[in-house]
Amino acid sequence: MKDLFSEGSALYQQARPDYSAELVDAVLQHVVTREQAWDCGAGSGQFTKRLAPYFQHILATDLSAEQLAQAPALDNVHYEKASAEHCPLADHSVDLITVAQAIHWFDFDAFYAEVRRVLKPEGILAIVGYGLIQAKDAELNHLIGALYFGTLKGYWDAERHYVDEEYRSIPFPFQELTVPSMTLDYAWTSAQILNYLSTWSGLKHYQKQHPERDPLADLAAYFQQHKQEHFDLYFPVLLRIGR
Repeated sequence: MKDLFSEGSALYQQARPDYSAELVDAVLQHVVTREQAWDCGAGSGQFTKRLAPYFQHILATDLSAEQLAQAPALDNVHYEKASAEHCPLADHSVDLITVAQAIHWFDFDAFYAEVRRVLKPEGILAIVGYGLIQAKDAELNHLIGALYFGTLKGYWDAERHYVDEEYRSIPFPFQELTVPSMTLDYAWTSAQILNYLSTWSGLKHYQKQHPERDPLADLAAYFQQHKQEHFDLYFPVLLRIGR
């Protein structure tokens, strides 16, 4: 499991998209009992906080202590630094395991061995994520695509292709359940959009190799010309649920 997000943890917590009630409901409808959940690769707790009202206990783990330090304090949530491949929970003790926007960094075989060990017989594994940000304005969407597919080409970690392939190409050796098609819809300010793009791992790699260049210059120029309060955009939801 890679740790690419300890640096800039506060920005990550502020800038990354939140998850919808619709998405959480799509997962929870398959969960028989709600005593213990494990949110693996929890980062700064974006998905953890959504699960918290529904479970007696939640363990949220991440490789980055810096990320976990940004997570909200919740009475029924215990945060612990741990890799996805080594869970501190007991055998067959977990009703739900979630991984939100992190599965592509894992050692699949080792993680799935832990899933089988800690899940209850009727337990559920939910792999959650979101694809490339899409703007409803055609010019803005073109600029985002040019950044992602053009400027940052060759700067993404190899694992990023799993996100581009909507998690359909990751191994998933479980009984897969049918899930609805969903999007995460937002109206963001220009600052929110630029802050979000600044959390991209590919952009961070680019900046380290080319500190003299600003990969967001074209987008910043667009926002200077279009001073509207909000921009409508959405993220396609990536969701696989298995038993």
